[in-house]
Amino acid sequence: MTFVERPWVALVVLTYLALTVGVGLLASRGTLGARQFFVAGRSAGTWVIALATMAAAFSGFVFLGGPGLTYRDGLGSLWIIAPVGFTSGLLCWTVGRRLCDLARQQDLYTVPDAVAWRFKSRIVTSLTALSIGIGSVVYLAVQLLALGVLLRELFGMEQDSSALALGLALLLAYGTAGGMRAGLRTETLQGIVMLVASSAVFGYAIYTVGGWSAMVEGIAASERFGPQFLDPLARTPSIKAFALVFVFGVGVLGQPHMLHKFLMLRDSSDLRWLPLALGASQVVCLLIWIGVGLAVPALVASGRMPAPTSPDAAAPAFLLTRVPELLAGVAIAAALAAIMSTANAFMNVGAAAFARDLPRALGRPFVREVAQTRAMIVIVSVAAALVASFGAELIAILGTFAFGTFAAALAPTLAVGLSWDRVPAGAAAASIATGLFA
Repeated sequence: MTFVERPWVALVVLTYLALTVGVGLLASRGTLGARQFFVAGRSAGTWVIALATMAAAFSGFVFLGGPGLTYRDGLGSLWIIAPVGFTSGLLCWTVGRRLCDLARQQDLYTVPDAVAWRFKSRIVTSLTALSIGIGSVVYLAVQLLALGVLLRELFGMEQDSSALALGLALLLAYGTAGGMRAGLRTETLQGIVMLVASSAVFGYAIYTVGGWSAMVEGIAASERFGPQFLDPLARTPSIKAFALVFVFGVGVLGQPHMLHKFLMLRDSSDLRWLPLALGASQVVCLLIWIGVGLAVPALVASGRMPAPTSPDAAAPAFLLTRVPELLAGVAIAAALAAIMSTANAFMNVGAAAFARDLPRALGRPFVREVAQTRAMIVIVSVAAALVASFGAELIAILGTFAFGTFAAALAPTLAVGLSWDRVPAGAAAASIATGLFA
C-alpha cells in the first residue's frame, strides 16, 4: 500500500511540509546580517537548543536506518545508541561549554572561528574548515539517500529524481534565505514532531504484535530470526560493539552540526539543564528505532507482514501497512522532519565552511559572506545529490561512516585542544589531517 492510496497520510504529510516551509520563510524575514544568519542572533534558550540539537543529530539514520539495521543484524544494532545515556552531558559540559563561553567572549560565529582563535594557525583552521565541508557533503548525501528510500516506498516506484529534486527545493527554500535562524526555528518544530511520533509509534508497534512478551517469543521461536537475533553479541563481534560504543560515545565531541548549536545559546547558564533536556529528548526519539526494529521481524515471523524489499524499507513498509492513517501520517512527517532538519544543518555548516571559514583561513575572505554562503548552500546540496546517486549501502552504515569521519578528524582537537593550552598547532594539524584522510 502506497502513500497515494491513503489520503489522510498525504494530508498530514503535506500539512507538515507546508508548515515547515512557512516557519522557515517567516524566520528568514528577520535574517538581516551575519549574526542572525550564522548564529540566529545568539538568543536561543535551553529547550530550543535541546530540540534543535536532537533534530539535527537524529536524521534518517534513526527513523529509517536504525529499524533497518535492527531488522538485518538484530539487537546488535543497539550498540550504536548505547552511549546516549551519557553523551548529552559529555557534549554539553566539555566542548559545548567551551564553545558557548568563547562565542560570547570573542563573538565567534562558527566552529572554525573557535579553532582559529585558539591556535592562531591558518593550517589548523583550513583543515578544520575542509573537514567540516567535506564531511557535510557526505552526511548530506546520506540524508538524500534516506529521502530517496522514503519516496520510493511512499509512491511504490523506483527512486524518482523529480521528487528528490522537490525535497531538495523545499530545503533550499528556507535554508538559503534564513540560514541558521530559519534552521533553528524549523528544527525546533521538527524536534517536537519527532518526539510525538516516536513515542506514539513505539506504543502502537508493541500493541500490534500483542505485547512485549509475544514479540520477543515470536522472534526467538522463528527459523528466520531465532534467539540469536535477540543477543546483542550474536551477530556483532565484541570488537565491533566496542568500536561502535566508542565512536558514538566520544565521537559526539566532533560533530559540527551539533556543536554549532552551542554558539547560539543566549547564556552559559542555560547549560545547567541542557544535558537533561537533550538526553531526555534523545531517549524518547530512539523509541521508534527499538519499537519498529523489533515489531517488523516479529510480524514477518508470524506471517502477518511480508518481508520488506530491503532492510531500509522496514520502517516505511510498517507505517504504510500496519499503522492507522493519521498516526502513519505523523510518523512519516517525523521521518521527513528528521531528514530535513539534519540536511538543513549540514547545508548551512558545510556552506559556511567553504564560503566563509576556508577563505578566511587562507587570507582571502569574501566581502559579502552571507550572500556567498547562500550561493554555496546550493553548490553543497548539488554536490551531495551527486554523491547520493552513487550510494548503495544501508543508510545506517553510511551514516556511521560519516559520523566516524567527523569523530576522527575533529573530536581530539576540539575536545582536548580547545581547553588545554599545551596542545600546539602542529599537533592539532596532524590530528585533523590523520583523522580526515585515513
